[in-house]
Order: sequence, then structure tokens, then C-alpha cells
Amino acid sequence: MILKYSIINLFWIFGIIQTGFSQLNNPLPENIKKIASKYNQTSLGDNVFMFDPSNDMKEVQTLLDTIHGRQNKRSGEFSHNRYAFMFKPGTYNLDIKVSYYMHILGLGNSPEDVVIIGAVRSNSVRNHMLVNFWRAAENLTIVPTSDSTNIWGVSQASPLRRIYVKGNLKLTDIGYSSGGFLANCKIDGTVSSGSQQQWFSRNCEWEKWEGGVWNMTFLGVVNAPKENWPEKPYTTIKETPEVREKPYWTYNKGKFILKVPALKKNKIGIDWNNNQSKEKAISINDFYIAYADVDNAKSLNKALKKGKHILFTPGIYSLNKSLKVSNPETVIMGIGMATLVPTKGSKAIEVLDVEGVTIAGLVFDAGLISSETVVQVGSPGAKKNHTATPTFLFDLFFRVGGPHEGSSSVCLEINSNNVYADHLWIWRADHGEGVGWNKNRSANGLVVNGDNVTIYGLFNEHFQEYQTIWNGENGRVYFYQSEMPYDPPSVEEWKNGETFGFASYKVADHVKQHNAWGVGVYNVFKDAPIIVDRAIETPSELEDNFYHKVIIWLNGNKESMVKSIINGKGGSVTSTHKRRTMK
Repeated sequence: MILKYSIINLFWIFGIIQTGFSQLNNPLPENIKKIASKYNQTSLGDNVFMFDPSNDMKEVQTLLDTIHGRQNKRSGEFSHNRYAFMFKPGTYNLDIKVSYYMHILGLGNSPEDVVIIGAVRSNSVRNHMLVNFWRAAENLTIVPTSDSTNIWGVSQASPLRRIYVKGNLKLTDIGYSSGGFLANCKIDGTVSSGSQQQWFSRNCEWEKWEGGVWNMTFLGVVNAPKENWPEKPYTTIKETPEVREKPYWTYNKGKFILKVPALKKNKIGIDWNNNQSKEKAISINDFYIAYADVDNAKSLNKALKKGKHILFTPGIYSLNKSLKVSNPETVIMGIGMATLVPTKGSKAIEVLDVEGVTIAGLVFDAGLISSETVVQVGSPGAKKNHTATPTFLFDLFFRVGGPHEGSSSVCLEINSNNVYADHLWIWRADHGEGVGWNKNRSANGLVVNGDNVTIYGLFNEHFQEYQTIWNGENGRVYFYQSEMPYDPPSVEEWKNGETFGFASYKVADHVKQHNAWGVGVYNVFKDAPIIVDRAIETPSELEDNFYHKVIIWLNGNKESMVKSIINGKGGSVTSTHKRRTMK
């Protein structure tokens, strides 16, 4: 993001090297341990807390506040701690402050089954929200006690899903913000975007939206603002062509059940009111429950071969081999921002060309030994048609550098056909540990080789060549946010043949059909005066298939320049002309 920090605990760095990225527990204070022990009685590990409306709310509030206080410090951004907080159906009077690696989950069949009277909020850190990452809330109702506390001030990798707010919702607090993602949510009042530079909302309902800076995209949203591009930064598409909402956990009569919503077409608004959603139920008994201090690639692959789904409990998982997914309709899901790290140069997850796989709620960190690809969906050259039972990826976040030095050629490669991704943040770190042109090496964030791949909400930034390469046919991207790398050493060292620089978004020359809506590309070249010929590179006959394009000169070397929006057209951005748009 815009500001750069070097903010990591040295003890953690040395500990990570010694333990191969295993989970390192930073113990809670003794008095809080006693409270915590009452609420982590599930089979999901010490960092999963489950609450009941009959609990002492003062104790629950103390526990929540203590963990938030630990995670909300500067060192929390790259902390090893991971937490999930689960709420059984009922009503709670709480002010839930959400910071790094805190995941809030209601356990009802409907968001209205779990009601929080007070707040579920994320506030600014260091007078801005540019690094408010890696947190989430889903499947509950919020009855705000005041507008001043009803804030979800975040940037990337901080989704709100399946949330009902009985009031207004503010997406900013103090200072700059660079979000964000909202899906399957209902807001009774007004959503105020404030300083949010960009935002993607899908299948939501609200009374009114107000505000917008550069790129606000609305897909299948009831009462979305009307388009008036570029006078207003709004891209509004009436219906979501196909969608399967993210699976969610429920708890009834002592049992966890994962509900998997059905695939729907031409969808407008939420799916959880009036029993609109048809769902498949999967018992937790069908899952292998993974623990960071116990499991490795061998135990996880053994479970996958037996046909088990995988539930990753909060922690950091060291993987010396790829997890191989060969069974159709396998679910691999994380809670509490569970993090997978390939340590020997392998992939973290390798999905064969099978149908109906779900991967959701995971963070992937590139390892010290470079991986060619961190996650691969479909074998290279995959040919099968999966129209009836497509694969879905939800809330997947990739990091190259940041918590530690790491490298990979590509973070996510999609080879299968008929894959949907619903919220990706793919990030070559611009701050943290192991950051530098010759340290966190990575050419591309995303490479798509499969046909009929659709992405809802693609955030992809700072990679050293193309951020996105699209080789498959009939691709669709609804909302794109990308910053070019901050740190190319010189114009000559960042040339692509005779072309100056690398475009952010590259559609291969052979592609005949591709569409994208709400495409924003930004640049901050911190040191060298970098020149880039174009932000988007595509076959000329597809130029008009990119709807609502914006490029921004944010900051950095004042002699730097992006010369055009797309294929030499649309005008340049410089330190004196910082914004260009095209329809």
C-alpha cells in the first residue's frame, strides 16, 4: 500500500527460522487465560473461542478486548497469532473490535440468528486504514448502538459477508483507506464509503450508498448508485451472472454443520432472506480437522486421499510438499486466517482437473525457497468442462514477503475451466520483512490459462512483471484493483523487450473474448523515474470490452509516468496530471 513500514518482532523472525514456520504461541496473561479456558472448549484448538448468550458478557468483552489490544499494535500486522470467535444463535450485548487475524463467525442458519447489540467494528490504526488487512466477519446481525461505533474501516483482505446491519454502515474512520469487499450483506440504512479509494460490493441490499473516490463497483446490488462515469466513479451491473455464496458454519444440538449454498444465476440481492437459498449440509465429521502444531503435508494428504474435507484451524502451517486435491467436490476451508507456507519450493495446494472443489478463507505465504507456483487449480493443459459443477475460490490472500522473506514465480495459476474466484488479494509486499527488488522475487500474481474463468473482486499488486496474465477464453473480471511495483531499480531494468515497463493487466494476443468492469491501476515508483507504456495490454479488438478504466499517479518519483491506459490510448498520468479515465 501507499506507506511502507518495517514492523516485525525480531524474536518471531528467529523463531520462525528455527521452527519452519510452525505456530508460536505468545501466551495470554494468566488472568485472561482463566477466562479464555472457559470459551475454547471446542475441538478446534486453543485459538478458537465459542460463545453462548448465557455467558457472562463482561468476561466475554474482557477476552475480546484483550486479544484485540494485542493484535491491534504495530507488530500485529505480521503477528503469528490467529483467532476465530464463534457465536451460537442468540443475542449478545458486545462491542467487538476486530483487528489483525481476528475472524468473527455467527453460527446460525441465518444472519438474524446471531444478534450483536453494540458493534462489530474495525477502526483506524496510526490515523489511517491503509494497512487494516487480514480480518473478517460473517453471518450475523449488528444492531449498532451509535453511528460512531458502526465502522468497518479496512483496506484489502478484510471481507464482510452475510451480515445484516440494522442501521448505517461507515467504511472509513480516520485518514486514508484502500478497500475493500462486501458480499451478501443487508444494510437497513446508508453505506458511507468516505475515503475509500475503491470498493467492490456484490449481491447486497441497502437503502442508500454515498461517496466514492476512484473506482466503486456494484454487482447485483439493490439500490446501487446509478452510473455516471467518469463524473461519478461508479460501475453498476444489474445481475451477477452466476454465483455460489461462500459456505458457512452452523451449530445445532452440539454439532457443527457446514452449509454450502447452491449455484444461482442472474442473482440480485442477498440469498438468505425468505428461504431463498438451497444448501448442501456437510457434517464436521466429514472433515479432517487440522492443527498447526500437529499436522504437516503427510497427514493432510493422507486425509485427502481418504476423501476427507480439510478444516484448517487458526495457525501457521509449514508444508514441505504440495497438498494434492484429487477428489471432486472437496472442501478446503480455513478459519481464523489460517496460513499455509510451502517451505521446500513446492506448491501449497495443487488441485487436479476435478469438478466442484471449494477453497476458502486461507492466507498463503511464499516460502524462503522459491515456489514456481503457490496454488495451482487444475493440471496444466486441463481440458474438462465443469459448467455444471464449477470450482469456487473464496477469500484467498497471497503474500510474497511481509512477515518474512519469500519468493515465487506465480502466486495463483488457474488451469481448469469454469472456475469462479470470489475475492482475491494477491500481494507482493511493499513493506515488512524480506522486502526488496532482489529479496521478495515474484513475476506474476495471477495467471489464468483455463476458459470461462470469472473473478468477482480481484486485488493484485506490486509484482515484478505483469500483475495479471490472462491466456484463457471467455474470461470475466468484475472489479480490478492493482498497484504496479514500487521498487523497479531503473527504466532499463524494467523494460519488457522494447516496451517500457510491464502492463498491470495482460490479455494474451491469441484471446478472442474477454471482459472486465471497473478496472483501476495505480502507480507509486518510489526511487527511479520509471516509464510504463500502458496500464492494460490486450488485443486491439478487445479494448472496448474493458468498461470503466482509471489510472492514477499516486506518489513517488516525480519524473515517472504511465503513458497510456490501454494499448497507447487514453492519455498519460504524471505528477502533474494524476488521473485519467476511459469508458
